[in-house]
Amino acid sequence: MVIKPVCKGLLTFIPGAARILPKGRTGGTNSASYCLEVWLKHLALLRSGGMRAMPRTLAELGPGDSIGVGLAALLSGVDRYYALDVVRFSDTGSNLAIFDELAASSKARDASLSDERISRIRSAIASPGSERGGVTIKYMAPWFDVRAIEPESVDAIVSHAVLEHVVDLESTYRVLALWLKPGGMMSHQIDFTSHGTAEKWNGYRAYPEFLWKAIVGRRPYLINRQPCSAHLDLLERNGFEIVATKRVDRTDGIARSRLSRRWKNISDDDLACSDLTVQARKR
Repeated sequence: MVIKPVCKGLLTFIPGAARILPKGRTGGTNSASYCLEVWLKHLALLRSGGMRAMPRTLAELGPGDSIGVGLAALLSGVDRYYALDVVRFSDTGSNLAIFDELAASSKARDASLSDERISRIRSAIASPGSERGGVTIKYMAPWFDVRAIEPESVDAIVSHAVLEHVVDLESTYRVLALWLKPGGMMSHQIDFTSHGTAEKWNGYRAYPEFLWKAIVGRRPYLINRQPCSAHLDLLERNGFEIVATKRVDRTDGIARSRLSRRWKNISDDDLACSDLTVQARKR
């Protein structure tokens, strides 16, 4: 199993080889139904965590193939949406196609959703960065400039199977804390599985560091391998109160005896955690 990921990583060092590597999808956001499901899930989690009003300003980390999650949020009443990615995956055409599906299903569920509101969001998709009748969409890729968003101007931040890919987690949590209003909330789902780099779901923890570097190659991201406790620690260190967590633990991973030197002292809890959903509030 390790041969294939190593070969893919080594190919990234060869000029022009990226053209022959398969262009995989970044997630399910090329599906309108998936985008709506993700948004409604995080909205429900934020509300159960104490968020009383619909956020007026929402930021999403790693929207992926489309900004459909943010478009579903705009149809729900959000006015300003920031899409923050490392690489530009989506384009206006795909976003408009996803939006038309979302708008039709939203209209069917909510008769009070006006055609004027739908038209304003559609105009904002076609003219990203400009304000269209009280609706603003900003798509930033790469998003690393801390000045891209005004400090303490965001009501809520969400991500779905994204934070496991972020290279500099410490800086990311610090910037998210800077942008979020005091009392603002975040909801993140984090996937700790191997993402195709190993046969076992946590098999990447068996690789020595030289082998892992070969697998990553020159790609701008893959997975950062940071465990559940690292995310919870960074949230608390950056001024967040952890409101709720939901873990998925598995017993079918690699045995502790197979752990590489870097991970030999990992806790049993971290070794078993394959998924974490967390809601946090900025103090």
